[in-house]
Amino acid sequence: MKILVVRFSSIGDIVLTSPVLRALKEQLDNSEIHYLTKEQFTSIVSNNPRVDKVFAIKSSIDEVILDLKKEQYDHVIDLHNNIRTKSLKTKLQKQSSTVRKLNWKKWLLVKAKINRMPDLHIVDRYFETVMGLGVRNDQKNGEFYINKEDEVDVMNELDLAPKSYLTIAIGAQFATKQMPKELLIKIIDGIDESVVLVGGETDVELANAVVNETEKNVQSVCGKYNLAGSASIVKQSRKLLTNDTGMMHIGSCFDIPIISVWGNTVPSLGMYPYRPNQPDAFSIHEVKDLGCRPCSKIGYQKCPKGHFKCMTEQNIDAIVDSCS
Repeated sequence: MKILVVRFSSIGDIVLTSPVLRALKEQLDNSEIHYLTKEQFTSIVSNNPRVDKVFAIKSSIDEVILDLKKEQYDHVIDLHNNIRTKSLKTKLQKQSSTVRKLNWKKWLLVKAKINRMPDLHIVDRYFETVMGLGVRNDQKNGEFYINKEDEVDVMNELDLAPKSYLTIAIGAQFATKQMPKELLIKIIDGIDESVVLVGGETDVELANAVVNETEKNVQSVCGKYNLAGSASIVKQSRKLLTNDTGMMHIGSCFDIPIISVWGNTVPSLGMYPYRPNQPDAFSIHEVKDLGCRPCSKIGYQKCPKGHFKCMTEQNIDAIVDSCS
């Protein structure tokens, strides 16, 4: 079969499609897997040996629709399910399977604080989508592949031995999902080992402030490496402390414990670390019983209530204990 898998964004969501890609390739004889995503996310799937060809768009499917029609797919697997993918399926006129979006249940949880979400990880819902093809969940972790040129020699570049340090992923697309400086410093002050802060260029200011305001052994590589380089540092660390963000899902692909700290979002939305056979390989830290949480299924650039209790009232001792 020649199959087109579609997921446009974002980092974590695309990483979480990797178990499905593996199962498609391994369980369907002579399958050819193509992937359609946004241009800025192509590196996540282009390094994946399960994927034979990658198509990318900047803003519109019209950029690639003629090329996709030439491929004559046997099946389209829509793991995004939005207006753009509906248009794509209409134009391709091929058999397709579409993930359940559960928008009204998410709305109930966010707006009315009524939880009708199924007790299923998003990966399980992805696998529901491909059941009609005879593909089943192999119950293995996700996969994130790093090119040799993106691998970081932590001994030479950071003066750290592999598995001798804690990585903290400080970035997040939305501020209400991000551990604030004060919380990060309090956590780091309770840790007696080397710490490496990873993130993008937008996280440099926060990282520098944390490094300058703690006397612990902390170094920042924020903005110094691309996504794969940062993932390489995470892979070689002893543990990963992270917000609910893309690096949490990348880290979950590696054989390291994950300590996840949750702000305005909640695990009930189905996007917690994916470790199907290792339920003790990750911990979740959240301030429960807040009437305002979750305030969004994604996030905001500042707390709508102005107090940010979902982060400021975190149990620091519990987080530090998980890091030890």
